[in-house]
Amino acid sequence: MMQALQDAVEELKRVDHLIYVSLKYTRTVDVIQNILTRMVDGYSFLVDAVLKFAEEKQLLTHEVPVSAIGKAELVKKLFQDDVMIVDNMELYLLLRKLLHAKNVERENEYRRHVTMKTIIEGREEIVNIDIITNYYLFQRDFLNKVQKMLGVTSEELRHDDDPYF
Repeated sequence: MMQALQDAVEELKRVDHLIYVSLKYTRTVDVIQNILTRMVDGYSFLVDAVLKFAEEKQLLTHEVPVSAIGKAELVKKLFQDDVMIVDNMELYLLLRKLLHAKNVERENEYRRHVTMKTIIEGREEIVNIDIITNYYLFQRDFLNKVQKMLGVTSEELRHDDDPYF
């Protein structure tokens, strides 16, 4: 559980750097897709941590699914009364779909308003710097919620060799 949480923290550090440094200077859809990859990986670790917590609290009545979608759906079902958890699982599933989208359009690359557009389930999805930053902040709030839920402090997650965390 702790390892999954530490891995999620590491992924979110990378997302932070990609958004506030790489995307600021590069401004390409490739950077946006890299951010999506890191965010999906971070969510994957957070979902694993939440499921291990649920297992320890004996909230699980059956086997944990192997697929990422199955795990996210299980977390949504287990914590259906918690709007933040449900909304984050919805975002996780959306980010996965965005990441695996085949028909990606690139607009305004190398400009402030770089945009990735795609069609998912009949809806046009748009991801730009502002939207992906909001997704990141939402995910960071979710990380803080999971930390509190598990009773873990930031100091416990800190790596001894990482003075910047």
